Amino acid sequence: MKYIVMDIEGTTTAISFVHEVLFPFARKRMKDFVEGNLNNDDVQTCLNDVAQTIQEEEGKTSSTNEQIEALIKWIDNDRKHGALKMLQGMIWKEGFEDGSLKGHFYDDVPVNLKKWKAAGYTLGVYSSGSVQAQKLIYKYSSFGDMTDLLSFYFDTAIGHKREVSSYKNIIHELGGDPSEYLFLSDVFQELDAAQQAGMKTIQLERQEIVKGDHPIVKDFNQIEL
Repeated sequence: MKYIVMDIEGTTTAISFVHEVLFPFARKRMKDFVEGNLNNDDVQTCLNDVAQTIQEEEGKTSSTNEQIEALIKWIDNDRKHGALKMLQGMIWKEGFEDGSLKGHFYDDVPVNLKKWKAAGYTLGVYSSGSVQAQKLIYKYSSFGDMTDLLSFYFDTAIGHKREVSSYKNIIHELGGDPSEYLFLSDVFQELDAAQQAGMKTIQLERQEIVKGDHPIVKDFNQIEL
């Protein structure tokens, strides 16, 4: 085995950090951030994408205020929309850089990532959160900058996490044989897809989970490579 691919939420990081810290942080600041950055090309691109979605789904032209309202509603519904994720990433970047946010990791994660990297494994992330958000969480973590431990990042631009093709795309991108990959996640449907793509799988049980047909560990200390 050569590659270790890790989920974030529920695997390296508490689900509560995402839903009780990151999402509310972005929700509270979304309106002011968008209105204060209307001249930013990336923000405008995101708003255009939101407007297009509203047009397609509701058949109407939307104002900036309606687009902001839609973004906030999507946060509440945990919608996986590219424009929302991009804007959330920009807001979180400000929060991480000014010290308002620190990326949460379970205590067993940093020590094992260091051990695995020292042993020659190539480590990386596949999460539904944007690559930008992934890098921020690792760079501004409660354990300091851990980005030097990671060699790759994937989000849903490579494909959705419950689709077999997504994991095949990761293997194609990085190279090697599918059997050289281990995927770690708390969600059995993601593990099923990875397994069907040929990867080895381990399910994390850090909190109550729906168990699948995969080896289960309580934390990274129990993983034997």
